[in-house]
Amino acid sequence: MPTPDQIAQMTDGKGFIAALDQSGGSTPKALALYGIGEDAYGSEAEMFDLMHAMRSRIATAPAFTGDKVIAAILFEMTMDREIGGKPAAAYLWEDRRVVPFLKIDKGLTEAQDGVRMMKPIPGLSGLLDRAVAHGIFGTKERSVIDAANRAGIGAIVEQQFDLGAEVLAKGLVPILEPEVTISIADKADAEAMLLDEILKYLDMLPEGERVMLKLSLPSKAGLYAPLIAHPKVMRVVALSGGYTRDEACALLAQNPGMIASFSRALTEGLSADQPDAAFNSAIGDAIEAIYRASVT
Repeated sequence: MPTPDQIAQMTDGKGFIAALDQSGGSTPKALALYGIGEDAYGSEAEMFDLMHAMRSRIATAPAFTGDKVIAAILFEMTMDREIGGKPAAAYLWEDRRVVPFLKIDKGLTEAQDGVRMMKPIPGLSGLLDRAVAHGIFGTKERSVIDAANRAGIGAIVEQQFDLGAEVLAKGLVPILEPEVTISIADKADAEAMLLDEILKYLDMLPEGERVMLKLSLPSKAGLYAPLIAHPKVMRVVALSGGYTRDEACALLAQNPGMIASFSRALTEGLSADQPDAAFNSAIGDAIEAIYRASVT
């Protein structure tokens, strides 16, 4: 459950959120970028072991602390494992002062009305109870917008806030993530529609409840300023969405008040065969660059 120190860090702390939540579908690509091809593992279990080793190496690097990384999003299997000889969430907060979140979505449905909704989440209540027991602060749930379709965007925001209400009822803080695909031709129009829909649902949230939002870096700089200033929003964070680290950081710096929650842009340049000194230097450089863009 959120503690006062964690709430203060997530509300006002300077830094960014590390997205360490690659799931089954994205893990092979993440490992390949890390220099581990599919011929290196013979089963899904071996694949996830290698992915956990990569995440643990990042989380135990000297630069990975709450001074610049205020939070980290974990995959469910990571929450259930250990880092540094402790349960992962406990290690992050107790040893690193990094607030732990949990990815809870289970993938996307087929496209309809220009969006891909979240699939149902079997056993959600039990998963959230386990998260509370592990000391998780909040959750993250992703869906995707592929077109400026008002009906589809309205449906995706409604689903996000409905799931967010279930998370809030357990005492956790949801990160709602209606991602806008960065390559679509009508991205700016989709983002304007998304802003309208989010504001509508924020105004319907009960008093005293707050959510976080994880959004694609907007085509119009400063577009999400009304969300950043909204009293029912704890934080607005940006996903890298396929941009390189340099591109994502440059765009983020144009959006004051937004902080990073990068995955690929964070791990860019890391390799399994790097000696510890080189690896720690590379992740340190990445953390510094993303931190500076987040606090500009």
